[in-house]
Amino acid sequence: MGKVTGFLEYQRESISTRPVAERLNDWFEVYQPLPEEKVQLQGARCMDCGVPFCHTGCPVNNIIPDWNDLVFKNRWKEAIRVLHSTNNFPEFTGRICPAPCESACVLGINEPPVAIKLIERTIIDHAWKEGWIQPEMAERKTGKKVAVIGSGPAGMAAAQQLARAGHAVDLYEKADRIGGLLRYGIPDFKMEKHHIDRRMEQMAAEGVNFIAKAHVGTAIPIEDLRRDYDAVLIAIGAEAPRNLNVPGRHLKGIHYAMDFLPQQNKRNAGDADVVADPTRLSEPILATGKNVIIIGGGDTGADCLGTSHRHKAKSIYQFEIMPRPPAERAGSTPWPLWPLKLRSESSHEEGGIRDWSISTTHFSGDEQGNVKKLHALRVGPPPNFEVVSGSEFTLDADLVLLAMGFTGPARNGLVDALEKQGMKLDQRGNVAADEKFMTSIPGVFAAGDTRRGQSLVVWAIAEGRKAARGIDEYLMGESKLPA
Repeated sequence: MGKVTGFLEYQRESISTRPVAERLNDWFEVYQPLPEEKVQLQGARCMDCGVPFCHTGCPVNNIIPDWNDLVFKNRWKEAIRVLHSTNNFPEFTGRICPAPCESACVLGINEPPVAIKLIERTIIDHAWKEGWIQPEMAERKTGKKVAVIGSGPAGMAAAQQLARAGHAVDLYEKADRIGGLLRYGIPDFKMEKHHIDRRMEQMAAEGVNFIAKAHVGTAIPIEDLRRDYDAVLIAIGAEAPRNLNVPGRHLKGIHYAMDFLPQQNKRNAGDADVVADPTRLSEPILATGKNVIIIGGGDTGADCLGTSHRHKAKSIYQFEIMPRPPAERAGSTPWPLWPLKLRSESSHEEGGIRDWSISTTHFSGDEQGNVKKLHALRVGPPPNFEVVSGSEFTLDADLVLLAMGFTGPARNGLVDALEKQGMKLDQRGNVAADEKFMTSIPGVFAAGDTRRGQSLVVWAIAEGRKAARGIDEYLMGESKLPA
C-alpha cells in the first residue's frame, strides 16, 4: 500500500449531512461530499491485510484495496477504471448501498472500518466531473437481439453489459420513465435522478434502446418477445408488497409505501398527475398536517419517514415488530458477517418517534370510512412474539404507510403467463434460475430481486452482470464478459 501506516495515523472520516432545518425544506441530496484531499487520507487507511475480506462482503466483488491505494496516490483516472471493472453504476451504490464491504473490512475488527462507500462515491463523482465517463462501444455487432424486461439496477446493468458485448438490446419498462426502483422508489434526498439520466445517455450511445410505458405481460404479450428476440431477461424486481391483514385494513388512508413514495418522485420530476395507477388509487397521498404511522423499520420505512418530514406531517411514528437491535455488532453475527446492529438513517435524525416490538392489532375509523386510530400492543422476541400483558395502546392515525417488505415478483401478467408456459418458481415464489441465470424455459433468463427476492441495489447490479454473461454464453457459445 502507498501508506502502510495510514490506518495508525488517520482516523475515519465520513460524509456529512446538510443541516436538518435546511434539508427539510427541499428534496436535494442530504449528504455533502468530503474534500478530495481528505478522501485520499481515507484511502490511506486501507491496510495491507493480506486477505481483503471486503471483497467477500461486496456482492459485485469490487477490487477495493486497489482503488483505495490509487486514490491515496492521486491516480483518480486509474481508480475509476478499476472501479468500473466490477460495478457499472458506482454513483448508485456510493449513495444507497448499506456498504456490506465495510462490515467485512479487516480494520473493522477493532477500529472503525475504512470509509469504502465514501471513497467509491468520490471516485465516480470525480470521474463525471472530469468528463472521463464516455460510451464504451462494442468492437463488433453479433446480430443477436435481447429483450430486457425491467429497467431497475439489474436490468440496466445487464442491458449495458449485453450492448458492450455487441448484442442489440431493447430495455422495456412499464412506467413512464426508466430506472425502476431507483427512479420511483428511492427518494430524491437519497439519490437525485440526474444520476440515472446521464447513465441513460451513455447507454443509449452504446446501443441500448429504451422503451418506456411498455408493460410486458399485459399490453405486450410475452409470446411476442420470445418470438422476436434471441433471448429474454426478466428483471422486474419483487414488487408484491407484504400486506397487514388485520381488521380495519380496508379503511381509507392506509397505503403501501410503494404507492406513497413514487408519487413524490413524480412531483419532483414536474408531473401534474402523480397517481400512476388510477385503478388502485383515486387521489394523491400526502402526509401534510397528518398523524402518520409507518409500519416497518427498514430502509423503505425510513424513506417514508423522510418524505413525511418534508410534507410537514403533524406527527410521525415508525414501528417495527422485531426487537430493538443492539447498539454494537451482535455476538450472533461476528466479523466478517453482515452485523445485526441498530442502524439509523438521515431520516431518523430529522425527527419522529421510532419504536420496536410493536404489533398492530387493528384499525378503527370514522363514519366516512377514514382511518382514525391504530390499535397495537407490545410483543416479545421471535419466533413466538408473545403478547406483553397490559401493553395495549391506541394512537391517532390519519395516514398509515405499510413498509413491511415484499413477498416476490408481482403476479400481474408476465410471471403468470410464463409459468403457464413452463417457467418454474422457487419455494418463495421467486423465478427459479440455474447458475447461468436461465429459467426452466430455454432462452428466458431472470436476475435481481425477481430471482433472489427483495435485496440490495448492489446485489441487483451483480445479478444483472452475471445474467448478461450467461445470456452472452447462451447466444455465442462463450463470453468475454466478466463473471
